[in-house]
Amino acid sequence: MLRPLTLALALLAAPAAAQDAPAAVSLTRLDCGRATEAWPLNAFDDTGAAANEKKALVGSCYLIRHGSRTLLWDTGIDPATSGDPDGGFILDRTLVSQLEQMGLKPADIEFVGVSHYHYDHVGQAKEFPVSTLLIGKADWDAITHDPPLGNSDPKMFAPWISGGAKMETFTGDKDVFGDRSVVILAMPGHTPGHHALLVRLAGMGPVMLTGDLAHFTANYEREGVPTFNTDRADTLASFDRFKKMAKNVGAKVIIQHEPADVALLPAFPEAAK
Repeated sequence: MLRPLTLALALLAAPAAAQDAPAAVSLTRLDCGRATEAWPLNAFDDTGAAANEKKALVGSCYLIRHGSRTLLWDTGIDPATSGDPDGGFILDRTLVSQLEQMGLKPADIEFVGVSHYHYDHVGQAKEFPVSTLLIGKADWDAITHDPPLGNSDPKMFAPWISGGAKMETFTGDKDVFGDRSVVILAMPGHTPGHHALLVRLAGMGPVMLTGDLAHFTANYEREGVPTFNTDRADTLASFDRFKKMAKNVGAKVIIQHEPADVALLPAFPEAAK
């Protein structure tokens, strides 16, 4: 019998091939809408810093592959509202059609994670009724409140509201696949349970998706707080945490509504790896 120290040294000397290789992780950007026109941005900064600014924002969603496992991050607008002046977005292609081009069906998506409950991030979630929904607990509490809070719409979550689909809520961070390669990050303030996403890629390096912590580059740089955020202090604390984390891990930051940031990732259907 090997002595404990001898056994430990033998294990350390074991060929790398004998150990489990880390799962390959990739990130594919998906089209989830574009603004019908340049929007006035005054409401996106409660200090008035954006009073004279306009910008055509985009909606973006993301497919993360972790080996054979999958996470869909945010789901864009409901196709039924495409072109609606009140919503302000046009959708050219549904998520289901884009995934089909990649050889995937809705049933192939293990997790649907949403950054928060706003209409332009959850509109197609119901197209994935067999997926496990990942959502911040405080946001889920708002959705299921009677009446719903914060402009949340329970109809967008029908498969999970009915209790027929699997879901998981959480109050802090969520390590999606258990190896820290894909982590949903608690960034409250825009909504009570708002989250961002960290994806560690072997080639490109870490990528951090903002959710709606910020909506455009100047908004991120100035740490502008929209007038419709649910908590100003939480928003500023989330900016502090997000920026420090991005610096410490050396992450590429992608502001999900900023066209220039989304364009930093490979064009669909290519993936960042």
